[in-house]
Order: sequence, then C-alpha cells, then structure tokens
Amino acid sequence: MRVINMYAEVNPEICTGCKICEKVCPILSVKVFGEKKEKRAVVDLSTCVGCGACVERCDFEGAIILKTLEKSKIIGVDPKSVDEKEITELCLEAKIHPEQIVCFCTGTRANEVAAATLLGATSPEEISRKTGVRTGCKVECIEPILRLLKAAGIEPTPVEKGWQWYGITPTIWDIPEEVIQKYSARGFYFEEDKALLKKLLENVK
Repeated sequence: MRVINMYAEVNPEICTGCKICEKVCPILSVKVFGEKKEKRAVVDLSTCVGCGACVERCDFEGAIILKTLEKSKIIGVDPKSVDEKEITELCLEAKIHPEQIVCFCTGTRANEVAAATLLGATSPEEISRKTGVRTGCKVECIEPILRLLKAAGIEPTPVEKGWQWYGITPTIWDIPEEVIQKYSARGFYFEEDKALLKKLLENVK
C-alpha cells in the first residue's frame, strides 16, 4: 500500500524531451511525445504516484517538478481479497515468505504482490500501479516481484532497454548442486541454510 501526496508536473518551456524521465519512471506514467525540437514529456496523472524518480534524474532544473495533491489518495491490494491458500502457494513456489517485506520503502509485503499477481497483474509496472511497491528506491524490490511473476508462470519483458529492471538475483535455492558440494567442504553450510529456510517456509502452511 502507498499513500500518494504528490504528483509530477512538466514545464513544457524547459523540457527538452530527452526521455530520461520516461526511462526512470517505475510505472511508465511519463511519456515523451512530438518530433525533434517539439518533443515534450507528458505525465499521466491517473497513474502517477509522485515517487520523484523523474525529478531526481532530470538534467534540466525545473523541467519537471513535484506538486502536492489537493487530496491524498491510497493505492493498494488487500491480500484478504484473494484466497489465502492461493497466495501462500504462489509465495512458497517463489521461495518467499508471504509476510516478508519485499519493498522496504513502502513496507509492501509479498502477500500483497502475490494478490496483485493473482488478480491479473502481469508486469512489475502493473504491480507497482496496484500496490505502490517499487516506487521508492526502485532497486531491491524488482527481484521478488520478478520471482513471484515467474512462480505464477509469467515471464514479463521490459518495454525497452533503459527501464529499471535489475533481474533476478541468485539465491541459495539457485546454487547448482556441484557448487554446493565443492564449497561445503570449505566451511559453507548450504544444506543447513536451505533446511532452515525450508522449515520457515513450511511453517507458513
């Protein structure tokens, strides 16, 4: 869940249409339209969450600014709106605890992302629009989002190069057996760690 208090506004007199804002928006709310010198960014206020990524990365001071909404709004998906068993099964398939916080900036938990996925979201951007996840630092939370989508049988692809997709970081579940065997003799406790994590996940059921 995210409380939205701000929105982005473009100053067409300063904007050069460089597309930086378009490429860093985590929910694709900024688009650049026009030809050559007439290119200008346009913000879709129906989806903008005022995260400030566009403002922070813009090279032209004042071209895009954050303004305060007259009335705050909330976006979020209630996990209780989806069958709890389905959420649990999806999270366990992704090897993520349902109560695990997957976005520290917004405090969004895995069960909300799973609920959004089960309700039809098929990309990180759609999930961000529904839950607010990935609208803070935009770095750490892409990984669990992609894991949950993959667990649901969804293989999303970025709209084009430049959008902030950092891919899936390998975890202990992804380490090849030959690597585990090779380094276990050197003081690494892969199997013990996996057993502990598996126990924690099994206690969810």
